[in-house]
Amino acid sequence: MNNLKVAIIQIQTGPDKSSNLLKTAELFASIEKSRVSLVLLPEMFQCPYNLESFSIFAEDIPTGETSLFLSNLAREYGTFLVGGSIPEKKGNRYYNTSIVYNPCGEIIGIYRKTHLFDVDFENLHFQESAVLNPGNTPLLIDTPWGKIGILICYDLRFPELIRLYALRGAFMVAVPAAFNPITGPLHWEVLFRARAIDNQVYLLGASPAPYPNAFYQAYGHSLIVDPMGRVLEQLGNEEAIIIKDIDLSLVDLTRQRLPLLKHRRLDLYAINPDEKLGNSLKDQKGEAI
Repeated sequence: MNNLKVAIIQIQTGPDKSSNLLKTAELFASIEKSRVSLVLLPEMFQCPYNLESFSIFAEDIPTGETSLFLSNLAREYGTFLVGGSIPEKKGNRYYNTSIVYNPCGEIIGIYRKTHLFDVDFENLHFQESAVLNPGNTPLLIDTPWGKIGILICYDLRFPELIRLYALRGAFMVAVPAAFNPITGPLHWEVLFRARAIDNQVYLLGASPAPYPNAFYQAYGHSLIVDPMGRVLEQLGNEEAIIIKDIDLSLVDLTRQRLPLLKHRRLDLYAINPDEKLGNSLKDQKGEAI
C-alpha cells in the first residue's frame, strides 16, 4: 500500500462536553464520502484546555462516555482513529491521554502525555503538572501501512522520543496538540518540519481552533509535513478539515537519498531502540489500561 488517505479535524472546543462531541460527530460525518483511512483529532478536543476543567471533564478509559463515542465513530466509518486527547481519570490520578482505535472500534493503543506543559511566559503561565500526571510509556501502533508513533503536543519538543519511534520503524508520527498564540507563530511549523526532516517521517499535527473568550487560546494551523520537511497542507484559525492522500513511498525514497539514520555515530551517542514501548493489544483489558 503506497498511499494513505488521512483526515485531520480542527474543531473549536467549547465549555460543554456534549456540544463538543456532537460537533465532532458532525464534522466526522462530513468526510464520510472521502473514504479516509486514518483520522486525527486535536488535543483535549472535548475539554477546554485549562486546569480547572481537566478533573471535571475527566473520564475512565475504556468505559467513559468519550471512549465509547470514539469507538462508535471508528466503527461506523470504518477508519483508524487517533482520538486526539482527553483528560483521563485513573484511580486518584489524572492524565492527558490519547486513545487509538482500529476500524472495528477496538482500542489498539493508549498513550499518556509524557512531558507535561509547565511554562511561565509574561502573558501565559500554565502548569499541567499541578493536575496531571505524566505517562511513562511511548506508543507505536501497527497498521496495514506500517507503524505510527503517537505524541501529544509538548512531547514534540523532545527529539529523543520521536527518534526512538523512527528507529523502531515508524513511517508517521501523529501529534494531537494545542499550541497557543505565543509559541505557535514561533515554533509550531518549525518543530513539525524539523522533526520530520530529522527522522524522515510524515508528521501530522491536529490543533483545536481558537474559541472566543477562552482562558487558553489554541493556535490552530493543523498541518501535514512530509519526510523532506515540506508542508503539504496547513489550516488557519478556522474550524476546518484537512483531507490528504499521502505517498508512503516517499519515506523509503527520502531515507535512500539522504541516509541520516544510517550515518549516526553510534560510537559517540545512541538511543536504545529496545526501550520500553506500549503494547496496545496487551493493554486493552485489565488494570494496565
